[in-house]
Amino acid sequence: MRFVPSLLLLAAFTAAAQTPAQQTPNATMPTATTAATAAQRDTSYIDANGTAHITRIVPVPDDLSPQAQRMLAHPEPDAAPPESLAVRRSHTDAWQLTARDAWLKLYPATITDTTLAGVPVHLVVPAKLAEATRDCVLLNVHGGGFNSDSGSYTESVPIAGMTGIRVVAVLYRLAPEHPFPAAVDDSIAVYKELLKTHKPSQIVLYGTSAGAILTGEIAVRLKQLGLPEPAALGIFSGFGDFVRAGDSRSLYSLRGLAGPLAPPDPAHSDSQYIGKTNPKDPVLSPIYADLRGLPPTLFITSGRDMLLSGTANLHRAFLNAGDDARLIVYDALPHAFWYSSTMPEALEANHAMAAFFVRQLKH
Repeated sequence: MRFVPSLLLLAAFTAAAQTPAQQTPNATMPTATTAATAAQRDTSYIDANGTAHITRIVPVPDDLSPQAQRMLAHPEPDAAPPESLAVRRSHTDAWQLTARDAWLKLYPATITDTTLAGVPVHLVVPAKLAEATRDCVLLNVHGGGFNSDSGSYTESVPIAGMTGIRVVAVLYRLAPEHPFPAAVDDSIAVYKELLKTHKPSQIVLYGTSAGAILTGEIAVRLKQLGLPEPAALGIFSGFGDFVRAGDSRSLYSLRGLAGPLAPPDPAHSDSQYIGKTNPKDPVLSPIYADLRGLPPTLFITSGRDMLLSGTANLHRAFLNAGDDARLIVYDALPHAFWYSSTMPEALEANHAMAAFFVRQLKH
């Protein structure tokens, strides 16, 4: 596959390209008017090999909720991963517990720590099970850059509550201690255990960020093993190509655009996760696999998601393989923004996930 040169944003703003909000902490966010003014002094250019060097203001859409605008203006510091892996894991776990408690106020559930096939899992049972899908289960593979997170309550609690379906969240082995394919193997072991008590048509597999990447990998590995695929997949802000994640990864590496939750980082978590595996391995990078016959899949990403290109590219690969694949893109919002329990757009995204899962299980 031939790729065109990617966009490259300058890492540092020039004074002319800085917005008032960047120069003064309490300044208002840039509008379309300030963006137009900035365009008059734009110093962007494209070099000889096609790389774009951009110095532009990116205004916030007027139709974002106040909560979304606050998220963009003031990313939550606890969600930003520290440099030390040990500290990152501690921060992430603490932040997830805080987020869990917030979600449980909206969607009460019982959470039990147990094991399936020797793999630790969280079992999340909503306060009210939906009768029509009482025998179904949602299998969640969490995010966290492959190297942190103790189960992503932000992915399991709201979805359990909105669907009325049990969620099993896999606490797979983490990199760098356990590189690929450990997380895939653990998740498949849990899936095979669920197949002892559920039909494939009663199971949905989904994940966000690193978990979204794993979801695609697991689906390809199931096909290789000749195991039945689940009823549906949810790939939320991920990618399927460790060779090239897409232009958006360069575009949104500019400070302030990636958002409070950092996606997998090619310089750190990606290389730790890949280990010695060829990046074009069809399980590691499903875009190089035979994707024909995979289940109906919902892809979700957002305009300021570093993995926007990667999500869109994998969605297109599913379509080209003849699969039932749908894509939702939320304008202007950052990576995995649906972790928020207070932002209307996050609730909308979670409801879209839940509705898709229920439709596929009732199909």
